Amino acid sequence: MPGHGLVADPLLGRAPDGDAERPVRRGRIVDPESCGRLLGRIADAALGPDRTDSVIVLSHPVLAGAVHRNAARELLAGLGPTRVLVLSSARAAAAYAGPRDAGPLLVVDMGAELTEVTLLVGGRIADARQAETGLSDLDPATLPATLVGTVLDMVKSMWRQDRHGAIRGALRKGPVLAGGGALRPDVTDRIARCLGTPVRLADDPSTTVVRGAGQILSSVLRHGVTPAVLPGRPR
Repeated sequence: MPGHGLVADPLLGRAPDGDAERPVRRGRIVDPESCGRLLGRIADAALGPDRTDSVIVLSHPVLAGAVHRNAARELLAGLGPTRVLVLSSARAAAAYAGPRDAGPLLVVDMGAELTEVTLLVGGRIADARQAETGLSDLDPATLPATLVGTVLDMVKSMWRQDRHGAIRGALRKGPVLAGGGALRPDVTDRIARCLGTPVRLADDPSTTVVRGAGQILSSVLRHGVTPAVLPGRPR
């Protein structure tokens, strides 16, 4: 929020049972009731009681299916008269940390419970891979090698299926690294060395997605664009 920065749920993590305050696992809503309460508290803090004409940006894992996106939409509908723009986490990360041109871009998001590699061409998803493992699953002693190996395996898989040279173009430009894994030089340096290319890092990689979503929201509000007609929105 302008003048306030990021607004988070003030009660998150205070419950004796940590599971009760972690309603999203592996990018999926597993406890809709708790998730609804959490979203409601954040909306109260960020939007106040009158939410008329407000716009909410919802980012989701790249390979989240329609069932999971619809579940999130239903929860947001309970917040009141708001418009919702739904976009992938890769598009949000690219908006914040990617170059301004429309050429191919590789986004590597290394989070606590998911690792994703996405190829964007002209702002749209051309290919994507996901591993349901993240920083919280890995042994700290082997984390750099394991995480980098997971990323490289996904990039190689995309390379083998690339018919138009988009992966090559994206690697020449340098991939965008996001998520908590991008905070670790032992991970980012190894990725750059193995891929033979520089990497792009935002100021705070762990908040790249939410800050990119915020930039897209600001653009929507500034230009008066209706969320339903923005490109790349999941159908």
